[in-house]
Amino acid sequence: MKLMTIKLTLHRILILGLFLLCGWGSIPAWAADTQESHQALQELKKWLALPHADRTPVTEQPFARTALTRPDAAQAQKLLWQDQVTDLKKSAASQWENKKIQIDNWEMKFDYRTFGAKPTDGWSLYISLHGGGGAPPQVNDSQWKNQINLYKPKEGIYLAPRAPTDTWNLWHQSHIDPLFDQLITTGIVYMDVNPNRVYLMGYSAGGDGVYQLAPRMADRWAAAAMMSGHPNEASPLGLRNIGFTIHAGQTDSAYNRNGVAAQWKRKLKTLRQQDPNGYVHEVHIHPGLGHWMNLKDAVAVDWMAGFTRNPLPDKIVWYQDDVTHDRFYWLAVPAGQAKPNHLVIAQRKDQTIHILKATGSETLILLLNDQMMNLDKPITVHNHEKTIFQGTPTRTIATLHRTITERKDPQLIFSAELTLILPQKNQ
Repeated sequence: MKLMTIKLTLHRILILGLFLLCGWGSIPAWAADTQESHQALQELKKWLALPHADRTPVTEQPFARTALTRPDAAQAQKLLWQDQVTDLKKSAASQWENKKIQIDNWEMKFDYRTFGAKPTDGWSLYISLHGGGGAPPQVNDSQWKNQINLYKPKEGIYLAPRAPTDTWNLWHQSHIDPLFDQLITTGIVYMDVNPNRVYLMGYSAGGDGVYQLAPRMADRWAAAAMMSGHPNEASPLGLRNIGFTIHAGQTDSAYNRNGVAAQWKRKLKTLRQQDPNGYVHEVHIHPGLGHWMNLKDAVAVDWMAGFTRNPLPDKIVWYQDDVTHDRFYWLAVPAGQAKPNHLVIAQRKDQTIHILKATGSETLILLLNDQMMNLDKPITVHNHEKTIFQGTPTRTIATLHRTITERKDPQLIFSAELTLILPQKNQ
């Protein structure tokens, strides 16, 4: 038995030495020491058993950087997510019962209705944005109350938030994104919302918000519906992996809403033709109707219900709006480096990832898990057909913990990551 152990150890050393000498990238996950991986998992359990006040940051723990085997990574993910849910439940209960989300000085009230019976995999959640904007508070309050009773899905939680401000751009200012993130997390933790069946919709100024929020937060939605709004400077590029529907009145000429809806119909058709596996859409310009469409647009609710989010799409088109994000599906940039108008297009197949475009992005982070590809085998990353990485990323508790605490989305947890420095010429 001792002789076999010595042989296995020498074999491991030879293989790891070969990886390092040949420049094949990081130490492969399959080479992770099973005993060390299991020990890291035990240390994690001890750390999680401590009261929060007694825990030193996980990033300071040596076990958080230990390479994990696939089974140990799966177990660590389960433990970390359970700990996150336990930590969030008290505040989630308070927020949901008080019907109010608050971050710093921003407060967003909401009301909701439930329809049908809860599916075994959790409720659908419809977030419905009211109109108004650029009006006195009582006007926007009236619009909010109207929105609460406007649509009725066959199943799900239909929720209407009250915009935190009364400005014309009440639904697409920078404080809205984190408020919606927290609202969705609260629904997942407290109301058993299915994170893959979250939908966005809105009317008039609420439709303005949908035009903007649907693409820039597309990794949160299964589908979105825009009613009688205006996109301002928004781009449809980020809509690649969700369903998107537009409803506008043929005579709704104020702010050129009808004309812009027709323009987006052409844009979406072109994107669909260029990328037949993406940009599923439906656009209705209702004949003879103006800003109010007599609820002809209500068909959008059933249309959206036909979509389920794919949290790990094979292709991502990430366009940064004026409100930027550090993460989008399985792509990320270092904190503070996201800039408006930057575009990244990435595609994965089997064990290969292609960075097809990366304008303005010097550093790109690929977030990986075992649902995307086999992390026990090498992967290759190409940028403009040039190989910029070849090797096997390492699963760690640190990456699991960070991706859980950053997004608090059980379907967007990653155990490994690659930080790539992209050549800037020909980007």
